[in-house]
Amino acid sequence: MDHGTIMTFTLYHHGSSVCAAKVRFAMAEKKLEWDGVYIDILKGEQFAPDYLKLNPKGVVPTLAHDDQIITDSTVIIEYLDHIAPETSVHPADPIARAQTRIWTKAVDEDLHPACGAVTFVCSHRHTVLKNLGEKGVKEFLASTPAMSVTSDWKSQKDSFTRYGFDAPGAAEKVKLYDTYLQKMEDALAGGNDWLVANTFSIADIAMTPYVNRLAMMSMRGMWENGRLPNVEAWFARIEARENFKKCLIDWVPQDLTNDLRKNGAKSWPEVAQILEINI
Repeated sequence: MDHGTIMTFTLYHHGSSVCAAKVRFAMAEKKLEWDGVYIDILKGEQFAPDYLKLNPKGVVPTLAHDDQIITDSTVIIEYLDHIAPETSVHPADPIARAQTRIWTKAVDEDLHPACGAVTFVCSHRHTVLKNLGEKGVKEFLASTPAMSVTSDWKSQKDSFTRYGFDAPGAAEKVKLYDTYLQKMEDALAGGNDWLVANTFSIADIAMTPYVNRLAMMSMRGMWENGRLPNVEAWFARIEARENFKKCLIDWVPQDLTNDLRKNGAKSWPEVAQILEINI
């Protein structure tokens, strides 16, 4: 990066978005400054026509770099590493880089849809129903583009919002989420501090918002009490990083933080039962 050139970044984001948190975390680790446009995704602001012109999927984040628009959090971070390679969060070693790509690919394809499902089932459904009312909920659900988080997210979000744990596939999403904690436990075995090559990288950045989402929903029991000690130690290291709180905690509105904690705590017994965790 030419340090004589001032790059202008605008990030369209929301406190609840795990993908937006991932980009905020990566930009902080790369020491890149940005201006923000806050899009309240729980009020449906991501479906406004002007925003859909920037991001037709109606999701956050979206990055504007000068007059260029980049969407998809993984693509955004890869783009930032190309234009600011001296602070790359991707390993230089080809094998380690491939291993981090396996993590980011799995997050995008499997874990992110599972997180959306679990978050709506355990918490967001209650927040949306409380804040929008029956008519508002119908409008909120109807506004989701046919192709969004996944090709079937529109119908799934409707089902998860309306029926919670009784929605088809809800329990399977909880189990899928847990498999990634198990994968982390294995990757961290043998005294590894970080997921790939024992070096903090995009793999750790990518997983952080998803583990933090569970923590914010009062579900640390998925790894605490001796269940997944390597994950517990890893998350303690993550929480101790300088950029963690300001990127992943401080942007979440207090009322939403409260909703996640309270709704998650109420849902925890059902999650624990699905995972056969004694509480």
